[in-house]
Amino acid sequence: MKKITLLTFLAIGLSSFAQQKSTGDVSLTNDMTANLTLNNTTSKATLKLTGPKDRWFALQFGSFANGDGMVSGQDVVYTNANTNTIVDGRLNGVGLAPSTDGSQNWVVISDTGTSASSPAIRTITAERNFSTGDANDYTFNYANTSIDFAWAKRSNASYVMGNHGGNLGYAIDTPLSASLGVDDFGLKAAAIYPNPSNGNFTIETKTGLDQITVYSLIGTLIQTIKVKDKSNTVEVSLNNLQSGVYLIELQNDQEKTWKKIIIK
Repeated sequence: MKKITLLTFLAIGLSSFAQQKSTGDVSLTNDMTANLTLNNTTSKATLKLTGPKDRWFALQFGSFANGDGMVSGQDVVYTNANTNTIVDGRLNGVGLAPSTDGSQNWVVISDTGTSASSPAIRTITAERNFSTGDANDYTFNYANTSIDFAWAKRSNASYVMGNHGGNLGYAIDTPLSASLGVDDFGLKAAAIYPNPSNGNFTIETKTGLDQITVYSLIGTLIQTIKVKDKSNTVEVSLNNLQSGVYLIELQNDQEKTWKKIIIK
């Protein structure tokens, strides 16, 4: 008799609950964009920042209104001429260069566009924890539905920190929305209803099903149901089973996932 372990089910099940929010690509100016993604599963923030490759450009994030994004002590990240470098710093007020944090918490994942032959735009992707333990760093909160951006860049080709002139701006109340991934269109997005049920229920998926396999909570194989024509809506009858919790394996030729059904 085929069995699975509950530990295996839990490991597979937990992987399907990744939660992410993203601003998407936010246009700051004609040659600068920012994209912030918050992953509630890993408690990490990922920042993709683009700007001109021949000068510094900087970004702040937090909660502030137009005009007050240069307050001393606020968190800021900016680029310099070194490859694979984004500087974690804090502001010292209007007209003053930022200070570099003693702890550099952003980890650069990629930095493209720095070579002489590359396009004029540089793209840096970096990540860090929501909370770094550094009082100078902004703490990201997954519960927030928006975030404020402030940006600046040098007005000529130089990485020497200095006055940015009129090259600054704000993107206030930038929405942070749940971002869709591959799982949202696969079997992991399947719905079972009603749940709890009396043993008669419907499985509805976003993609075609080949097979449904029912197990007890300890992994004993109970029933295998072959699905005709890759239907994505299947009526299931298990009203001969005792009350309890059962595991449902959904499978097609590309993936498989697990669901729970409660029978009353």
